[in-house]
Amino acid sequence: MNILLLGSGGRESAFAWKMSQSPLCTKLIIAPGNGGTSAYGQNVKLDPNNFNAVKALVLKENIGLVVVGPEEPLVNGIHDFFLKDDSLANIPVIGPKKEGAILEGSKDFSKQFMARHGIPTAGSRSFTSETLEEGLTYLENHITPIVLKADGLAAGKGVLILDSTKEAQEELKLMLSGKFGAAGTTVVVEEFLTGIELSVFILTDGKNYVILPEAKDYKRIGQADTGLNTGGMGSVSPVPFATEAFLKEVEQDIIIPTVEGLKKDKINYTGFIFFGLIKVGDKPYVIEYNCRMGDPETESVIPRIENDLVELFMATSQKRLNEVDLKISPKHAATVMIVAGGYPGDYEKGKTITGLDNIRQSMAFHAGTITEGGVTKTNGGRVLAITSLQDSQFEALQAATADAARIYFDGKYFREDIGFDLM
Repeated sequence: MNILLLGSGGRESAFAWKMSQSPLCTKLIIAPGNGGTSAYGQNVKLDPNNFNAVKALVLKENIGLVVVGPEEPLVNGIHDFFLKDDSLANIPVIGPKKEGAILEGSKDFSKQFMARHGIPTAGSRSFTSETLEEGLTYLENHITPIVLKADGLAAGKGVLILDSTKEAQEELKLMLSGKFGAAGTTVVVEEFLTGIELSVFILTDGKNYVILPEAKDYKRIGQADTGLNTGGMGSVSPVPFATEAFLKEVEQDIIIPTVEGLKKDKINYTGFIFFGLIKVGDKPYVIEYNCRMGDPETESVIPRIENDLVELFMATSQKRLNEVDLKISPKHAATVMIVAGGYPGDYEKGKTITGLDNIRQSMAFHAGTITEGGVTKTNGGRVLAITSLQDSQFEALQAATADAARIYFDGKYFREDIGFDLM
C-alpha cells in the first residue's frame, strides 16, 4: 500500500525509517519531510495544515494510510476533514479527531477531563480576561513556585514557572492580554510538583491499547540541566527509575482511566496518547497530555519496537489492537540531539553538514535539515537526532555521544551528559 506520513522533524524521520522496513509499504511519501527522510521514501513539499493540498496528494498517489506526526494538523481537524469527504472517508488516519486532539489543544479541557475521571494531576484553576481580578486574588494565596500555562498550542513556549507572587500576577496580566496570542485567552494556574519526569506512550484504537516503551527526555540547553528550555536535547529508553511496579501503577491509575474516560465522554480516539508524567515520591501524576508522539522521545522509542509499525497502524485503524502481541527489545536506546549554535534563541540556517558517513554505532534521524544539490545543510534549531541501540544504557549513551562528535557543521552544539544523571 502507498502511505503518506505528514511532518518534517526527527519524530517523522524515525517513523519513516521504521515504516519503510514493512513489507506492507509499497511506497512511502513524507510531506514535507527533510534532508534525511528521502532515504526512506519520497519527499513532497506540502504544508500539512493545507488540507486541500493533502487531499489532492492522497488522491493522486492512491494513498491507503495517512500517519499524522505533529499535533497542529490534528488539533486543526485533519482527521475530521477526511471523514467528511466521500473520496477520503475510507482512508485510515492515524491520529485523533479534533474532539480527541483537544487533550493537547486545550490544557483547561485536559485538566477538567482529569478531574472528571479521577486521574492524578496537580491542582489547578483556569482564568480568562473576564476573571482576571479573581485570578490575581487567587495568586495572592498560592504557594510558590507557581506554574502558568497558556490553554492552547503556543509552540512549546506557553508554560511559565515563577518564583514570586508579584511576577506571577504580572505574567497572568500579560498572558491574558495577548502575550501568546489566541493560545492564551485562557490561562491555567497550576500547583508546582517536585519530582522526576518521564514520558509514557500508548497507541489506542478507541477500544484497546498497547503500551509503548517509556522514555525520559532532556529539555534544558545546558549540561546538568541548566539554561533555557528547548524542544528536547536528547532522550533515553527504558527509564531506570520506572520500575515494573511503578509502570503498573501508571497503567491502573492513569492509562486505563484515560482510555475509559474517553469512552465515557463519547470521544472515539484513534492514535497515540503521550502522557507527560512526573514521579512524586513513588506516585505518578500527569503533567500534560499530547495527542501524538514526543520528539526526541520517538527517536529512542521506535528503535525498541520490534513489531512491523505499519501492521500496528493497520490494527489500530481496524480496532483490533487486542490481537497484537507487542514485542519490545530489551536493549537500551539513547538519543543525543545536535542543535544549531544559538538555539533555542536566534540561530542561522544553511550550514553545510559533514561527517554523517563517519557514524559507527548509531542512526542519524534528521530533524532540521535540507538537501540542496546533494549537499545536506542545517534548516532548523534542532538539526540531527543521533540514536544508538545497545545492550546497556552506558554503552548506548557512550556510542550516541561519540557519534554525535563525529558530525560537523559551523556552530554545532550538543549535550555530552544526556542520561548520565540516571547512571
